[in-house]
Amino acid sequence: MIKSPSVSSENSFDDVDSVCSDELLGSQSRRWLADLLSGDMPPESGEVSAVGRDGLFVDYHFPLGELEMQPGVRWKRPKEICPSPQFIINGATHLDIRQGKLNDCWFLSAIASLAVHRSLLIKVVPLEQSFKEGYNGSFTFKFWQYGQWEEVRIDDLLPTQNNKLIYLSSPDRYEFWSSLLEKAYAKLKGGYRALDMGFPHEAMVDMTGGVTEVLNISLLPQDLPTILQHLLSKGALINCANCQGALETRNELGIMFRHAYSLTAVEKVKSAHGTEDLVRILNPWGNTEWEGPWSDVNGPEWNRVSPEEQKRLQRIRREDGEFWMSISDFRQQFEVMEVCHLCENFKDSSFSVQPWSCIMLHGNWVPRITAGGSPRGGWFWQNPQFFFDLSEVDSNSAGSQTTCSFVLALMQKHQRRRHADLAISLHIFLAQSSKTYLSSEDLKIRPVLSCPHYSTRREVVLRGSLPPGRYIIIPSTAEPNQQGSFLLRVLTEQGNTAIAAQQPTQDISVAEHSYPHQAALPPPTSMRQLFLKHSNKKEVCKPVHLYSLLTEAIQGGVLAGSEKNLALEHCKSLVVLMDSQGIARLSWNEFQGLWDKIKRWTDIFLAFDKNKTKHLEYQEVAPALKAAGIIVDELVMQLVGLRYTEPDMTISYPGFLYLVMKMETMMHKFQAFDMAGMGMITISYRQWLHMTMYN
Repeated sequence: MIKSPSVSSENSFDDVDSVCSDELLGSQSRRWLADLLSGDMPPESGEVSAVGRDGLFVDYHFPLGELEMQPGVRWKRPKEICPSPQFIINGATHLDIRQGKLNDCWFLSAIASLAVHRSLLIKVVPLEQSFKEGYNGSFTFKFWQYGQWEEVRIDDLLPTQNNKLIYLSSPDRYEFWSSLLEKAYAKLKGGYRALDMGFPHEAMVDMTGGVTEVLNISLLPQDLPTILQHLLSKGALINCANCQGALETRNELGIMFRHAYSLTAVEKVKSAHGTEDLVRILNPWGNTEWEGPWSDVNGPEWNRVSPEEQKRLQRIRREDGEFWMSISDFRQQFEVMEVCHLCENFKDSSFSVQPWSCIMLHGNWVPRITAGGSPRGGWFWQNPQFFFDLSEVDSNSAGSQTTCSFVLALMQKHQRRRHADLAISLHIFLAQSSKTYLSSEDLKIRPVLSCPHYSTRREVVLRGSLPPGRYIIIPSTAEPNQQGSFLLRVLTEQGNTAIAAQQPTQDISVAEHSYPHQAALPPPTSMRQLFLKHSNKKEVCKPVHLYSLLTEAIQGGVLAGSEKNLALEHCKSLVVLMDSQGIARLSWNEFQGLWDKIKRWTDIFLAFDKNKTKHLEYQEVAPALKAAGIIVDELVMQLVGLRYTEPDMTISYPGFLYLVMKMETMMHKFQAFDMAGMGMITISYRQWLHMTMYN
């Protein structure tokens, strides 16, 4: 998900009057913004129960961005926007969604899919909330995060311009559930700017706890209606997109490029000329519909369909964003389909098939302990391993073709927020005799099933079927010694199991392991005090604070003296590249993410500084970058030599931290825009300036 950071400099926030006035913000919102920008916020521990002058809840932790601080924008509560606001009017439906100024159709399409199933919606949106009895200015929503449901509480202050919401709104100006849901999701992700571009399947996972896979429509079997019917009968949520053209421009038949749609139904329609398979598609914009055959307004094909049949299909002849099209046109107009398989206590009375049974397994890749890299290397067996027992066959298995279907989903945790997406993959091996793990002697065994390639997406999915038997699942990163945590979900029919496999103690000796950064940096127990000391106990770390903190931290270890190569410019970049709020400063949580990176990169620096000069020789830089998960070609290395080295063509320790952070972040931003994984992106002039100026 691409973040659109603020272009404001660090010093421009010293006086809140330089960025806002009472003409831009209400008095209550102004106090909230003033406190937020000054850094005088309540402590990070626990939820903040701030109460404004009007006795209503104020969310001091909601991160503000550039879009909400433009001239003419005022933060208002629904009761200030209209006289009698309501949370939900006549039920929450997929028609209650109208996109605003954010490029967040990916999120809106997920909401539209969610609203089709009430059992899903009420898990995320507690329906008992209102602006009447018990109203205190706050609303709560729930999102699935790495195996558990987290409650997100927000106030109901929403950004407006000319008394109209500038982001997501309902066509009914008195209804606010969708607008508040968008704000809650923005808080979860780091602010409204975090919703500007993203992946529909990630939003669907966050709002359902399901498993999502991305499919190429052109590669799907010819019997697509049957496939779609089966998926929908399982309760799957389906989104689709055409990724060929420029962002959200229309083709000649009204389909938007790089825009997320929801597929909500498949039906066989009866007409005077026979039957035809149709799919129902929803554009979360609420307008801009398909203009080809079977279109809502001008499709002559509907003239041959009886009124009773049209009523059965719930066809509405208006431009509301919802339309029907034939299966053949669907194949031609859409390129990518994202399917979210539901798997967690969401059995609905409309489901004709039992949802998947889900097993959740948590694990970690720890450098030199459980981070063996890909099968190409010699340490693959050191990766975490999980024993997979398939005994219950599919109900539709016949004769000798008895198989067990499953879906494996490997999700890397918290990497996106840290700008450090790893390339990950899954491999399944047949267990040898009575063993429940692979050892170094089993390296020549080939997997029975694996992902086609390593991917930097947040989650990779492997769907398949195997004969009943005992198997071993191994999740891995593309390169060895990369640090990260993950959640492995195993979706199967009832009765099949998966557990963590225990490797022999002689295979991995943790006692003999040591981290080089422990001799170079202060211990974890003292970092909180160091952070408070150099941030003047204000819980926020500006570049100048980071400069003094790193200087002290480096002086006390084996890299002492390297602080002379540290520059304030290095620290400015380290701050803004980790900053999730676009305000050129880090909270304690954000600093912890940066410190985790610094420790890992320090390990790499010390390992590749062979002659212990506290500098990397030019020829040592490319291997060190590769160990950090960054592979560069000769041209990029020439640019590194010209831009990041000292006069003697070496790179200092601070310079290495700066280089890796810069490259990792720019790679992440490119991948966030490359929604279809095509290796090419389209960005606007404004987005280009954001990426190049604020880094």
